[in-house]
Amino acid sequence: MITIIDYGMGNLRSVQKGFEKVGFSAQVTDDPRVVEQAERLVLPGVGAFRDCMTNLRDGGFIDPIMQVIEAQRPFLGICLGLQMLLTQSEEFGQHQGLNIISGKVIRFRDDMCVDGNETLKVPHMGWNRIHHSDIPLFKGVKQDSYVYFVHSYYVKPDDETVVAATTDYGIDFCSAICRDNVMATQFHPEKSQQVGLTMLKNFGEL
Repeated sequence: MITIIDYGMGNLRSVQKGFEKVGFSAQVTDDPRVVEQAERLVLPGVGAFRDCMTNLRDGGFIDPIMQVIEAQRPFLGICLGLQMLLTQSEEFGQHQGLNIISGKVIRFRDDMCVDGNETLKVPHMGWNRIHHSDIPLFKGVKQDSYVYFVHSYYVKPDDETVVAATTDYGIDFCSAICRDNVMATQFHPEKSQQVGLTMLKNFGEL
């Protein structure tokens, strides 16, 4: 069973349907006790960093998340579910994250260009490529596959060895991380068609 945290800030049903499409049972829950017992845990996220962290705290989810991770059970963060793993974010001020991965969440610059000409739009929205390392989440995923992004901020881990994928959008930014049982993507696997479904299947098989 795959458990998806419902803390009021996520694209929950599409994530659940993605797992079901590749043959796994997935439950959406707002009960911290269920989260604590999860065999495999997914933290999605859509919205503002501060609001997401507030809802996690108010919902009593932080300790159960930590317990799952410390127990070495598979954990997957998606979009803001990646960003909240970092130490802090500069989105609308300075806000503390879960500090599971040391580092910061930074906004794309508004003056980023392609070849010194076309100015890139922020947010970074739509299809882009990932250049990934060989981790279980990306088993069977071709190098430079296209995945779907919607974000204005990106993560910058202090330890570059946790970077599992990068993407070029004016800069090469970290688009996925992996450390032991903790994996997370800036892009949305559930919106990334067959490539994303392959990743969800890989996670379900861990």
